[in-house]
Formats: sequence, C-alpha cells, structure tokens
Amino acid sequence: MIKELTVRVTPKTAAVHDELKLYISTIEDLDINSITSIRIVKRSIDARQRNVMVNLKVQVFINEVAPNKPLVAPIEYNNISNCKEAVVVGAGPAGLFAALRLIELGVRPIVVERGKNVDDRLKDVAKISREGIVDPESNYCFGEGGAGAYSDGKLYTRSKKRGSIDRILGIFHQHGASEDILVDAHPHIGTDKLPKVIKAMRETIISCGGEVHFTTKVTDLLIKDNEVIGVKCSDDAFYGPVILATGHSARDIYTMLKSRSVAIEAKGIAVGVRLEHPQHLIDCIQYHNKNGRGKYLPAAEYNFVTQVDGRGVYSFCMCPGGFIVPAASDADQLVVNGMSPSNRGTKWANSGMVVEINPEDLPEEFKIHEELCMMKYQEYVERICYEAAGNSQKAGAQRMLDFVEGRRSKDLPNTSYAPGIQTSRLDKWMPLYISNRLRTGFKVFGRSARGFLTNDAIVIGMETRTSAPVRIPRDNAELNHINIKGLYPCGEGAGYAGGIVSAAIDGERCAEALFSHYGIT
Repeated sequence: MIKELTVRVTPKTAAVHDELKLYISTIEDLDINSITSIRIVKRSIDARQRNVMVNLKVQVFINEVAPNKPLVAPIEYNNISNCKEAVVVGAGPAGLFAALRLIELGVRPIVVERGKNVDDRLKDVAKISREGIVDPESNYCFGEGGAGAYSDGKLYTRSKKRGSIDRILGIFHQHGASEDILVDAHPHIGTDKLPKVIKAMRETIISCGGEVHFTTKVTDLLIKDNEVIGVKCSDDAFYGPVILATGHSARDIYTMLKSRSVAIEAKGIAVGVRLEHPQHLIDCIQYHNKNGRGKYLPAAEYNFVTQVDGRGVYSFCMCPGGFIVPAASDADQLVVNGMSPSNRGTKWANSGMVVEINPEDLPEEFKIHEELCMMKYQEYVERICYEAAGNSQKAGAQRMLDFVEGRRSKDLPNTSYAPGIQTSRLDKWMPLYISNRLRTGFKVFGRSARGFLTNDAIVIGMETRTSAPVRIPRDNAELNHINIKGLYPCGEGAGYAGGIVSAAIDGERCAEALFSHYGIT
C-alpha cells in the first residue's frame, strides 16, 4: 500500500530518515517495521515564525517496495538526422530547450552560438577575475549555457501559467541534475554542477542528429518577401525558420534588428548594486536564532520589495552561500552578478538590490535613441561604473550603512568578489535616481528585518543585467514576430522571460509554434 501524506515537521525530523519514519508511524498509527520506504515528493521551509518548520509531501510505502523510477518520466529523443531544419540562435536555456523540443517534434535543430563551449568559456571567465581581461564573445553573458551557466542555476519561477515547470525540471534531472530539484520549493542546481548538465543537453542534440556551432556569431537575418529564411554568420549561413534566443546582453543583435527595420521596442529594466552580507548574519535574521541555521537547515534566503517614489525597489537573484562575479561583456564595462555553488557553502550571502527604471524616466539625452534608449542607458551606467573603478574590474564598494548615511567607508570587509574591491562613494557617482531610492529602500528593509541594515554588509557597483532593455514584439497566439514571418523571438533576450525556467518554457513554446506554423513532418 502507498499512502500520500502532507506533514509539518522540525528540520531535524525532515533531514533524518529514521526520525521521519518514527514520526509518520506514530501519527498514522503504523507498525514502524511495515514502512519499507519514504519518498519525499515536495519540500519547503516555513521560517515565518520563531520555530522554523519544514513542510513535506511524502509517499509512504507500507509492506511494499518503492519503484526505482524518477519522479518525472524521462523524455525519449529520436533521431532527426533526415528531418527538415530550423535554426536556433543562442545556446542559453531558451535556445537549448527550444532545440530539445524541436527534436521531440521531429525537427532538426541547428544551434548557432557566438560564444565558446562551456569548458573553454570557463577559462575566459577566469581571466576576468585574474587579469581583468574581458573577451567580448566569451564571458559570463555569452557562451554555451547563456548568462545562467555561471550565475547559480536557480530554478524558481512564478511563470506557472506559461507551461509545465515540472517538465522543465524533469529534463534538467534527465541530463544530470540532482533529484532534489524535483522536490524543493526553491530548486537550485549550483554553478559548479550546471555546466555538466548543459554539456549533456548538447550531447543529446548532437546524438539525435542536430548541430551545435560555437564561436559562430549571427551578423544578419536572411529575409525574403518579408519572411526570415535563415541567418548569416561571420563565416557561413544557415537556413530555415529562426528561433532567436540570444539572451539579454546581445546588444549588437538589437542594433542589427533596428537597422533592418524589424520592429523592436524599449522595455523597462532594473539597475542597482550587489549587496553582500555574512551568510551567518542572514541565517540569524531569517531563522530567528542568534546561533544561525544549525545543522539541519540550508543557508537562508531573503526576498525584499518596496515602492519608493512610485518605482519598485527590490532584491533580485539572491545567492545564499554564494559569491559575486564580474559579468561585463565588453572591455569598458563593469557589471557585477551573483551565483552560488550547489552546496551554498561560502561564508557570504549576496543579492542584487535594484531600482525599477522605465523609458519615461530617462533623461532626454537617452530618449533620442528611441527603441534603444534603455540599452544606451544601461551602457552608460556600466561605463561610469568602470571609470569610477579606475578603468578596472576592481569594483567600487561602500559599507551598507555608510552608503545610506552618505559617508565614505574608511575600510572594507573581506568579500567574495575575486577581482577585488576598493572604497568608493557609490552614493555620489551613481545616478541619483538609483542611489536615493536604494537608500530609502534599505531603510525600509532594515526596519522589517532587524540587523539587515548594517555596516557588516557592503554594496558593490553595479548590477545592470537584470533583464533585457528591449522587447522584440510577437503575435500573442502564434509567437511569430509581429511583422516578419519565420522569426520567433524567444526568452529573456526577447523580453519574454525572467530566469532559467521561464526562458526554457518560452523556448519550448516557440519550438511548438514554429512546428505548428510550418507543418514540419
């Protein structure tokens, strides 16, 4: 017999199998020896009250052997070597999942990626931290896996109405991610393990007859009779309808689209800083315990949001037990991002703390760029950040309370940011629209979480790549571009996703729309 139960237990009971087994046998009045296995199906932490509890959904096997099968059934990918072709531009989550879905539907994907494969890309990423050298084609934003490959692998999303989250998580698990991602309320792969999962996806694409081309930069669309029939690259061309999944930092693609009179529009973004606390302090605050998280709880997360002068101020991409990385995609930029390894085991916690900015908020000097105005503003902020750091990747930093009270930090604590930090008056050189709202937001957050507003924390500038500064408009039903047939703008870069899972879902939807429209068999 199999019983499905929802239970609320202490962290220790949730973590120790024998204790959980004893607890279930007691509440269900079962002989403990009759319980042959317990399988946790869903797990979430409730830290709203002083006594932290864990909510579990479990399958209890009574006098029955638990089946050895995954929580989500694996997908069978068939050989599509002789099938019709479609081009997928970009090997981030949107592009990879679009390619895998095309294979399921019997379409041969040709994936073109401007950056390098995930192993070679890792060497270029390391150079940014060690030598301050940014390769504009291979960095934290460009390359196999996209911006998400080296930025944590958080899989939590609110996009429940767009597609099956469990399906996406199942595909990640099928390609090597831990089964924990199918269970946890806030699933997470870890930046140390995600590259292997991405490589396995690439191997599936190739083994089924698809193609993946690295260091292959799209320079133009091939358009005939108002329909995209392929893409032109620096050294070659590829033909077929096109899923455009280039990510939020492919600024040359936005410029190319505008030059080709392909409709695009400016989209609001959020800009701010990376805020770094000692992880132990965040554990103490979130778990209401001066001793921190203890043995059985994970590194604590937080989520803050408020409104300041009509614009949102909020935490973004919170990385418990993580580190801050240099995420510029060109030589004269300074951009910071955050990530966590799978064990979330560092002594730091960081998040983006950002301010909502809409096109109408910009100074007139940026509005003249029309559809590209937000992109130009983003570039401007990254340049002034770089200049404030002495034209280096050694980022400007300020203790959190000093930032709020408008004074220079005499010294700085240790940080996870590998290129190093230097004392800087972020509150002065940062655009006042951003710094003033952040200062007010920090005060609000400090009142709601005692101890959060502290000089033990530092702000590091600047976080700018929260989302794409451009939207590529498409038909709501067919997902085709509104005025160019055969072009399927997709994922974060097109303005239709906000993270790994939502981008993956959008990639699958665009693959299905392409298949439906072209009737490929």
